[in-house]
Amino acid sequence: MQNTYQARNCPKGKLKTGRMATLVVLLVITGFTAVGQSRFPIKGMYLQWGYNTEWYTKSDIHFKGSVNGVPHDFTAYSVRGVDQNDMDAIWKKPIEISVPQYNYRIGFYLNKEKTKAIEINFDHTKYIVSDNQRLHVKGTIGDKYIDQDTLVTRDGLFHFEHTNGANFYHINYVQFWPLNKTNRKAGYFVPMLKLGAGFMIPKTDVTMFGKRLDNKFHLAGYMASVEGGVKYYISRNFFFEVTGKTGYAKYTNALTVDGGKATHAFGYLEAIATIGYDINW
Repeated sequence: MQNTYQARNCPKGKLKTGRMATLVVLLVITGFTAVGQSRFPIKGMYLQWGYNTEWYTKSDIHFKGSVNGVPHDFTAYSVRGVDQNDMDAIWKKPIEISVPQYNYRIGFYLNKEKTKAIEINFDHTKYIVSDNQRLHVKGTIGDKYIDQDTLVTRDGLFHFEHTNGANFYHINYVQFWPLNKTNRKAGYFVPMLKLGAGFMIPKTDVTMFGKRLDNKFHLAGYMASVEGGVKYYISRNFFFEVTGKTGYAKYTNALTVDGGKATHAFGYLEAIATIGYDINW
């Protein structure tokens, strides 16, 4: 599929949402810092930024609504979806750091040994239904009942994608196992395990029966995940982190065209690489 940075990755709505998200993050950091210095058991924090790529299981997508006055209520079964990591944008458009599928984390250490943490996690991921699939479709379109294999094309029955994006927001509990407990200046590994749950706020781009709508950001479902990996400290505070993640995402009311809704669920695998910085107090 052709990469289209401008159309899919930098809408005005996303820029406004990004500024609001930045403000919320700053308020959260300020609040936790103040509390951590008083009575709450927070012994430090860390910040991370990085990129990811995904693999998705097949899913059944149920569409319900009305397009141009024609009602529909049907399900497409075993739909194949792919990501769009846009990693080439890192060197082609290095200033636009949010074009590739990115991650950020804000973590708060719960003990001075830095073995336990609570983490605010955001994964900007993209999910695209591959065009020209032959899928079994069952339900009604207008007054016609269908129950047959159908070639699904962009200009035909539907095209469906969360490209700005699938957007996983969740809270992780993190357990660290530092391998060097005596000298933590640099050059040591820290294996970890993360358990998380949260919700999705996708921006879904949909074409149904030839009519397209690039929707607004919308609370659309819930998710849970488990993640494992290791971070490597290159100095006392700077580190690299590489993890693998798997989870389940359920979209209960993704927006489609003319006020319609779509529901679907999938499992996923995610590979993530980030850089981070510890803030101690």
